[in-house]
Amino acid sequence: MSIVSEDEGMHYEGYCIRPPSEADSILLQVTLGCSHNRCTFCGTYRDKRFKIKADEIILSDIRYAARHMSKEDRLFLMDGDALIIPQKRLVWILERIREYLPQVRRVGAYANVKSIRKKSPEDLAQLRRLNLGILHYGVETGDDEIREAIRKGSTAATCIEMGRRLKEADIQVWATVLLGIGGREKSLRHARATGELLSAMDPDFVGALTVMLIPGTPLHRDFINGTFRLPDQDGLLRELREMIACTDLSRGYFFANHASNYLPIKAKLPGGKQKALDLIDAALRGEVHLRPEWMRAL
Repeated sequence: MSIVSEDEGMHYEGYCIRPPSEADSILLQVTLGCSHNRCTFCGTYRDKRFKIKADEIILSDIRYAARHMSKEDRLFLMDGDALIIPQKRLVWILERIREYLPQVRRVGAYANVKSIRKKSPEDLAQLRRLNLGILHYGVETGDDEIREAIRKGSTAATCIEMGRRLKEADIQVWATVLLGIGGREKSLRHARATGELLSAMDPDFVGALTVMLIPGTPLHRDFINGTFRLPDQDGLLRELREMIACTDLSRGYFFANHASNYLPIKAKLPGGKQKALDLIDAALRGEVHLRPEWMRAL
């Protein structure tokens, strides 16, 4: 193993993102980019070729965190798809986290259909025993035609199956969905299909974000060419309303409080569904202030 300096801080490369809920977590970059990196709406990792970082770099960062971040009890594995790391190496990483950061009680990461499919139920159970407690799962939509158009690389049925696999391993699922991804023409169809997918998967959390058109992405080019039109403000509110109305969770939370959204929503389902729908109806009547355009961001 080569010598790596552990006094220069964490070895972050490029633009790094994490879920809003991981704001107070230790951020450990174990991969660069995303193993899929084909989604038409996403420009996050266009400048990175996917790779798994060297073990000596990862260990150096864990040791640095042990010296300087001893109070944080959550850790998030970056970049876009840490679950794709082969099981033996991922187990080694989680074991080193447990060894050097014993206060960390929950590790999280992003996941997609491809990475979950590569893990057997036994693999996932092993990762759960090593404190992998939550996976942020890019669902986007439950409509197969839209999934194909945005190059998700999987069907809604497979997406549901992989989500259930995580839940069976007792790993919490945070399903991320995208408002507006079906455009104006397929807005409500997307909302209904996504609500049906979420109901079948029954995640612990749902996070709804609004599509932001990023220059350089295929979706942005479609927008410029006039082949993709985002719903307007009222259209996005109606889409969110339809999605929540069609979503039945046994005891999960539906969040739409991301900075990209016009109307912050936090609802515990099933009991809080009607209150959320009433709030959206009030917003559509102009009785609730919406987030101004200049404050919206990814």
